[in-house]
Amino acid sequence: MRCRKPKTSSLPLSLVDVYRELKKKKGTTAVSERDLTAKERQLIRRIQAVTAEQNENNVTRTAAYLNFYLRHREIHWAFLGHMVSRNGGWNMTDLKGELLMRLLSEDERQSFFAFLERSNWLIFQDIYPQFLLYEESKKRGEPLFYLLPWLGVSTFMETIWQHFWRRGDPYTLAIALVINEQNYLEQRVVQHPVFRQTVFQTLGFKLQELFHFNHILFPYDDGQGGTALIGQTLHQFESLHERILLGKRLYAILFDDSETLEKIVHWASRHPHTGSRKDYWPHLFNDVCESFPREPYRRRIRDCRIVPGAPRLYSPQLRHAWKNIAHEAAEPGDWFTDPHVVHYLVKMEASVNGEMVNAYCETLEKMELAIIAKHAFFHAR
Repeated sequence: MRCRKPKTSSLPLSLVDVYRELKKKKGTTAVSERDLTAKERQLIRRIQAVTAEQNENNVTRTAAYLNFYLRHREIHWAFLGHMVSRNGGWNMTDLKGELLMRLLSEDERQSFFAFLERSNWLIFQDIYPQFLLYEESKKRGEPLFYLLPWLGVSTFMETIWQHFWRRGDPYTLAIALVINEQNYLEQRVVQHPVFRQTVFQTLGFKLQELFHFNHILFPYDDGQGGTALIGQTLHQFESLHERILLGKRLYAILFDDSETLEKIVHWASRHPHTGSRKDYWPHLFNDVCESFPREPYRRRIRDCRIVPGAPRLYSPQLRHAWKNIAHEAAEPGDWFTDPHVVHYLVKMEASVNGEMVNAYCETLEKMELAIIAKHAFFHAR
């Protein structure tokens, strides 16, 4: 019995061309620097050096994404990556902040930081060279994407960048980068045996049921002197499919409405990322500890406000919370094996509701209750 050919009838014509190109490139091809000219090798080394310099920590990565987006507004993923990377930094500093310090053990906090930092580092060292190569292509007026394999980038993205160069479709490029980065992380982090044992099997239930690691927040000025929040919640981090769909929803929240986009860009440009949640809600968080750590915890949050007379929640800056990490080189290999992945590039029809304030505030209150319950449990024994 013959296998059926993949169906492409549901794809727009432009994506049918992408599918055909991807089908030709299925499988990996070994590359060697001997195939490059001296100038090409020099360019690759310069891109790698700049990437390594900017990949020092979450703060430097997050700033690099924003700076690139402001230079090249057509590369939408750069701003999506900036905003998601801000959330990664907030999650990192939460591990040294007031609430999680009382709920997680030292080993749990170290393990989860290692997971967050490795993910953040891996994505940057894969995607930022692509951005720099695009920038160089614009400067020269000719596409240089044939060099991507020498930067360790998937053949999937070589096809997509060539498509973008010809058609200039920012949506397709952005969602392709979402697909690429989530597949890139799948074996290197999500399915990695160390992280499966120390993070997912240990912290999975706590993170999903109690904590706000699965809330992605996009702040912007509310026009009344405060900061509003929109975003999305991820319910199944271990699902590659769900992570890609989340990326598409986050893209829609940012880019489907130009007025909302400009509000968020304006906020991001005026508030440099420090890693502290004080960046967006100083009425609730402070990067200086206002409470006494040995005192029993009492509830402080009511309707997303600190109750009168109570100290704000401690949310440190990243540079005070964690030291820079020296990473091992990224594991080699190209994730791309199936051209059917192109179906993720079809645009969603339904609009996305980005309301997040209530869910986020409820999570903070749940965490407070968990701290009080934990304290009562240990003192009742």
